[in-house]
Amino acid sequence: MRIVSLIASSTEIVHALGLGGQMVGRSHECDYPPSVQGLPVCTAPKFVLDGTSYEIDQRLKAILQESLSVYRVDAAMLEKLRPDVIITQSQCEVCAVSLRDVETAVCQLVSSRPQIISLEPNSLADVWRDIQRVADALGVSERGQELVSHLQARMDAIAQRAAMATKRPSVACIEWIEPLMAAGNWMPTLVHMAGGVNLFGTENKHAPWLSWEDLQTADPDVIVVLPCGWDVDRARADMPFLVQKPGWENLKAVRNGRVYLADGNQYFNRPGPRLVESLEILAEILHPDLFQFGHQGSGWEPL
Repeated sequence: MRIVSLIASSTEIVHALGLGGQMVGRSHECDYPPSVQGLPVCTAPKFVLDGTSYEIDQRLKAILQESLSVYRVDAAMLEKLRPDVIITQSQCEVCAVSLRDVETAVCQLVSSRPQIISLEPNSLADVWRDIQRVADALGVSERGQELVSHLQARMDAIAQRAAMATKRPSVACIEWIEPLMAAGNWMPTLVHMAGGVNLFGTENKHAPWLSWEDLQTADPDVIVVLPCGWDVDRARADMPFLVQKPGWENLKAVRNGRVYLADGNQYFNRPGPRLVESLEILAEILHPDLFQFGHQGSGWEPL
């Protein structure tokens, strides 16, 4: 079977199912496991990726306001690769290549008639279902069941231990810095499982915009900044947008040294197997007395 994955999370799912050797193409964002970086790239962004969070936000809005796609799909490359299966998504046109983009490209193919699997993970439960859907489509249903059970067991063990904490801190997860956006979808569930009280965002719903006044009023015990598509260093570079807000220094999380930067790109923004590691990161941030998984310095750092 010849597989092309056009989402970073589905690339990780394919490898977790033991089928990485059957991948023949990837998206420009697929970078884990590192071995996939040698595969042909089938997509590209239509906008410049450099700049501040505000500049990137403005570019994206300008493209979307014209009802245009944010990414290009290389139909010629797909024709060359002759995939049997293409995995894409219909959850977010900003996060990754959309189903519409893939269907348009596939219509241009002459010699290949690939099956298109479109994932739509809006909640943690959806992630488990999508893993099983991929496994079923690739003919390894039993492996899918075993993988999901293993991942769920790891998460459940963390949640059970976090429930022993004497205090559940209030948490604000920031998914974009300027303009401010809180984290939604599966993130509220992960915060709860890690032993925190999620302040913004709702399970199964997209990330909501957040005003500075809302953040001040909520005055969270902990702030975790995990911008979509960015690692820790890239997030740190944009933190002046937040740090210079009037009243920043008065926030409880700031006064107590409980503001953290996390790698949203590799972990929290990817609805795949490494959401388990994302939960581990949250758990050791919120309850360092109970958890030490060793992610500090790579998956997260204090501000």
